[in-house]
Amino acid sequence: MKNLIYIILGVVFGVTMYKAETASWFRIYEMFNFQSFHMYGFIGSALAVGLIGVQLMKKKEAKDIDGNQINIQPKTKSIARYLIGGIFFGLGWALVGACPGPIFVLVGAGLYPMLIVIFGALAGTYLYGIIKDKLPH
Repeated sequence: MKNLIYIILGVVFGVTMYKAETASWFRIYEMFNFQSFHMYGFIGSALAVGLIGVQLMKKKEAKDIDGNQINIQPKTKSIARYLIGGIFFGLGWALVGACPGPIFVLVGAGLYPMLIVIFGALAGTYLYGIIKDKLPH
C-alpha cells in the first residue's frame, strides 16, 4: 500500500506530459528545428525543479521510503562517458520521436507500438548493467 504514492505520482506525471504535449512527436520536431520554445521551457522547468529538489534533499538529509539516509554522491566526470551516452540517447530520441519518460505516456495514450520501444529500452538498460563494470571510467 505504501507504493500507491508512486502509482499516483506516475499517473500525475503521465497526464501532465500528455496535456503539456511533451509526448508529441510534432513538439519534439519543432524543438529540434528551433521553431518553438515549448519543449525548452518544459525541460528547463524540469531541470530547475530537479536541481532545487536535490539540493533540498542534501540540505535536509532526506530519507527514502524505507527510512534510509539518501546519499547523493558526485559522479565521475569523463568526456567519453557523456559523449557515448549522449549519442545513444540522442539517436534513440531521434529514431523513436520520444525520450524515455514519454514512451510510457504514449503507451497510456494508446500508441501500442511504443511497447517495442519500452522492451528495447529495458533490454538496453539490462545490457548496460551487465557490462558497466567493464567500461572505462
